[in-house]
Amino acid sequence: MTTTTKEALPITVQNVTKTYGPVHALDDVSLEVRSGEFLTLLGPSGSGKTTLLMVLAGFTRPDCGSLKFGDREVIRTPPHLRDVGMTFQSYALFPHMTVAGNVGYPLRLRKLPKAEIAERVEKALETVQLGGFGERRIDQLSGGQRQRVAVARAIVFEPQILLMDEPLSALDKKLRDQMQIELRHLHEQLGMTTVYVTHDQREALTMSDRIAVVNNGRIMQLATPRDLYERPANRFVADFIGDSTFLPVKKRGDHVYYGDTALMHDAPPPEAKELMLMIRPERIVLTDDGPREGSNNFEATATNVVYQGDSFLLQAKLPDGGEIALRGATRGAQLSSMPSVGDRVMLSVAPEDTVLIDGTGA
Repeated sequence: MTTTTKEALPITVQNVTKTYGPVHALDDVSLEVRSGEFLTLLGPSGSGKTTLLMVLAGFTRPDCGSLKFGDREVIRTPPHLRDVGMTFQSYALFPHMTVAGNVGYPLRLRKLPKAEIAERVEKALETVQLGGFGERRIDQLSGGQRQRVAVARAIVFEPQILLMDEPLSALDKKLRDQMQIELRHLHEQLGMTTVYVTHDQREALTMSDRIAVVNNGRIMQLATPRDLYERPANRFVADFIGDSTFLPVKKRGDHVYYGDTALMHDAPPPEAKELMLMIRPERIVLTDDGPREGSNNFEATATNVVYQGDSFLLQAKLPDGGEIALRGATRGAQLSSMPSVGDRVMLSVAPEDTVLIDGTGA
């Protein structure tokens, strides 16, 4: 099972709404997932990301809207006729079955011959690096191995679409990080269109071709991991993905000002009622020789300095009371020269790292 024998399908979601009483779990959602793409639905608990995944799977019927797999409308098609593989947060494995029994279950439902089932089960297990584990019981497996069994069961019938609902959330951090890379490699190997749900921003950035940030039943932004991080559409996206400093700014004519200082920036400001300056802490430079020419410079007072092993965090207060934070790599020479609480510091930000965003994002 090196590649799927079926062509991966694009997914088109148009104007899908799902309400539970007065609550809009999905609010007129439209989304296109490209054929063979790994797209992640990222958002906080209750944002609507899992509801959208359940609509794709067929377990939740929306109030209105259209859902197409390729050219086929499937909004009324039951789950078992959608040709979709799925893994769940709890893995949903059958404890009374062996590993091979679990993986072969979808094939038995499709009434394939026993010999073919056995062959495809072993290939699926080899694909997820569990070759030879077929006769083991589920309770003999580690968490990571159970997760692999769940993936093998989802891909064994070579679906055109794979849906994954927070499959790594039960694993410890080290194993979760390892499995992120493995799942990404598996996706590249199989070529299935994959929609993945998580609330973990780093997981989404690591694994995805594109990310749809979801909040209050709406898609806040759909973009590549780099574009989401570098150029978030609004404050919600910027705040949810990565750490940021936000400072209020004003547009006067052709220039944008923080206080009385005109800012240098390399992208036009968005049309927004409330304009914000977003600065990532790792993009700020602590200077030793005063303001840097060609940069935006901020004089501040250090309020907290935290040593964090491979990095340090410097928190500071600006003259107008605004707060700003810098994160830098710890190196021997820097450790002895790091500022102390109460020291005056000069912080510089390059124009390309001076990002203006819509501060009104919900």
